[in-house]
Amino acid sequence: MSHPLESLSFHALFDAAADASLLTDDAGHVILANPAAQQLLGYAEDEIAGLTVEMLIPARYRTSHIQHRDNFFCQPEKRTMGNGRELIALSRDGRELPVDISLSPLQAQGRPYVLITMVDATRRRQTENALRTSEERLQLSKLAAALGIFDWDPASGALHLDERSRELWGLGPEEAATYAKLLARIHPEDRAATQAALDRALDPSGNGEDHAEFRVIRPIDGIERWLSAKGQVFFAAGHAVRHVGTLQDITEHKAMERRFQEFRAERESLLGQQVAAQTASAIAHELNQPLAAISAYSEVALHALNSKIVNSETLNRALEGCVEQAQRAGQRLHELLDFLHKGELAPEPLDLNGIVREALSITQNDGFGGFKPVLELEHDLPPVLGNRIQVQKVLINLIRNGVEAMREAGVPTSAITIKVQTMAERNMAQVTVQDSGPGLDAETAERIFKPFFTTKPSGIGLGLAISRSLIEANGGQLWLDPDAGPGATFHFTLPFAP
Repeated sequence: MSHPLESLSFHALFDAAADASLLTDDAGHVILANPAAQQLLGYAEDEIAGLTVEMLIPARYRTSHIQHRDNFFCQPEKRTMGNGRELIALSRDGRELPVDISLSPLQAQGRPYVLITMVDATRRRQTENALRTSEERLQLSKLAAALGIFDWDPASGALHLDERSRELWGLGPEEAATYAKLLARIHPEDRAATQAALDRALDPSGNGEDHAEFRVIRPIDGIERWLSAKGQVFFAAGHAVRHVGTLQDITEHKAMERRFQEFRAERESLLGQQVAAQTASAIAHELNQPLAAISAYSEVALHALNSKIVNSETLNRALEGCVEQAQRAGQRLHELLDFLHKGELAPEPLDLNGIVREALSITQNDGFGGFKPVLELEHDLPPVLGNRIQVQKVLINLIRNGVEAMREAGVPTSAITIKVQTMAERNMAQVTVQDSGPGLDAETAERIFKPFFTTKPSGIGLGLAISRSLIEANGGQLWLDPDAGPGATFHFTLPFAP
């Protein structure tokens, strides 16, 4: 039984080929050219037949090509495309065409032939040039920004680092790179936060974006550097399959940021001292008259008591005067503090969860980071009514106090929990700020909100007094919960917007 393809001739297959094909003899003459070759080179069939292949390439290459052709027929072998056999073809109208060629030796009736297959390489060259240009631009960008590149397969653990990344991590040229080794070189205080950022990026329910800033201690020289890592995780079938990104040394940026923070802290401290001095001066001015009156009434009372005959009426008037002036002094003090603390109030509906996140970010950027933030925010929380700046100021003050307390106590794994919840029975939201420091003793807890009382060496004792005044001005309350432990726990409330 005959095969269904036996009737197909060489000519039929030759003409049907999609790629341009030439059949030449050992003298280099074109025997056949298929339609694709005729279209590529611009020749009719009767025009190209009989030409030598050297006539189909530029004149500058013809002499050397004859030698190559002779060498090929001495040792004929199949040569595939992409094996360095790229030539320039010459079309009938003189255009030069880059082509990829393959050579296939044939025998027919004892004579050698070669089947030449050509593919226009113009598009490939354009693609390669565009890729080369893109790579050069990327390399220039890397050099300009001093960026390192990493590529990590979370499943297999395979990790590729370019030369710059190895330098930043302190790895030798031949030293194996593993995720565990790199994690161990991150500063202990930054390790947990960096791992948490990566875990979020590896979560298929997220967007896969990874951004972390951390310190690295290089074992080869002990130098501590700040690095910024920005990456993107790619997923397949719900699993992380690739994590690629860049590394950048931001040590100088962090040093500049720290100097700016120190300058701002000094400026705020000086401003606080000036505020304290002005406040003390205003209080002294307001209290001077009632204190002078109390002193005079006290002298009258003492004189009456030292007399041989005590005049009860005189003594009573003197003591009543002391009480009256003391109450007047207290009233003037509270009026003055209210005036100094509240300022102009412009309440508006606020996203309390958003303000918590903003306050946390501001505090960390102001040099009060290094702790683990634990947020327990209530979803779908209705807007509260208050002044954004004032509420934010209270939150920043409470977080900073917690950070300072934990730093002073040397807490190894410091954390601050911020919780937001609804108090439905009072139509208010409650915010809780709890640190993991040593907490407050009973005496300190009793006096913590009093003006000018402080536990800090450089404090002026107005922060919590002002915070309580601001919360009260916004319709809420601020208090210390002495029994909530561990650490110090503060609560404040704000009314929901109508």
